[in-house]
Amino acid sequence: MFADQVKIFVKAGDGGKGCISFRREKYVPKGGPNGGDGGKGGDIIVRATEDLNTLLDLKYHLHYRAKRGEHGKGKNKHGKDGPAIIIHVPVGTVVKDFNTGEILSDLTEEGMEVIAVKGGRGGKGNAFFVTSTRQAPRFAQPGEEGEEKWLLLELKLIADVGLIGMPNSGKSTLISAISSARPKIADYPFTTLSPVLGVVRHGDLKSFVVADIPGLIEGAHKGAGLGFQFLRHVERTSILAHLVDVSEDSPGDPIENFKIINRELGLYDPSLVERHQVVVANKIDVMGKGDKLPRLKKFCEESGYRIFPISAITGKGINDLLSYFSIKVEGLRSKTKGQAQQIERIWT
Repeated sequence: MFADQVKIFVKAGDGGKGCISFRREKYVPKGGPNGGDGGKGGDIIVRATEDLNTLLDLKYHLHYRAKRGEHGKGKNKHGKDGPAIIIHVPVGTVVKDFNTGEILSDLTEEGMEVIAVKGGRGGKGNAFFVTSTRQAPRFAQPGEEGEEKWLLLELKLIADVGLIGMPNSGKSTLISAISSARPKIADYPFTTLSPVLGVVRHGDLKSFVVADIPGLIEGAHKGAGLGFQFLRHVERTSILAHLVDVSEDSPGDPIENFKIINRELGLYDPSLVERHQVVVANKIDVMGKGDKLPRLKKFCEESGYRIFPISAITGKGINDLLSYFSIKVEGLRSKTKGQAQQIERIWT
């Protein structure tokens, strides 16, 4: 199972109480104060790890409470700090304050962490309050309360290429053909019920990550189909590969289907429409003698989109597509203007 959003409650540990104590020994009947400080309460830390790819485990453990710090003791003994609790989440998790919506951290790399709630400070013992005019204070501080809040954890997959398109456009078939990912594939809508990641290596070029984003149909930005819960995964992709079914029996018009998905992206987040996007005309092995592919090519030429006719089933055209992805991804990773211009010269 896959889970990409979860709400949890976190409560940091309270600080330990400071101690009220006086030195009492056989030959020192009126010794001075020696009450130690209380220990700090345990923090709760959210840390990213590449060992996880879902928030599912957190759905079954919704409350986290760190231990309080130990109380101070006599003989100037300070209480031990409460141990921190570390909550492990997948890389790509956004940590938000549920009540305010404030983003506490965006954990995009292995080992990144954020202190979600801080433990309370320990109270000072009476030895701390000794002054020249106050030799025997009979008071100490209580420990501070630890912070508490509800957190909203949202996982946004980190991928170089995101596969988008209408249901049954062949996204799952393509990702299974170019990577070791093995999504469920069948001839009905919403076969893919969760995003699927695949690592692709083409020839001697560096590998890149492809994500199959399911559930996009008209009205997805409002929750139609499965789109609302998965649109967030498009946000982190560098390149959008828009699969369009050009087979003879494909439902709807390919150009209109393309426009519908792009409209949904823009309604969800206007910046997504500006993301680098290529059109992948899939199922050319069964396109018949219709005009779907020629019309789509003409539309792409007029609109400035690069188009790759392929068959995910037979493999036709896939090498050219992967070569483009590999070089384009490497250029985007380099973030240098010179390399980006060189890539554009290669493919224009």
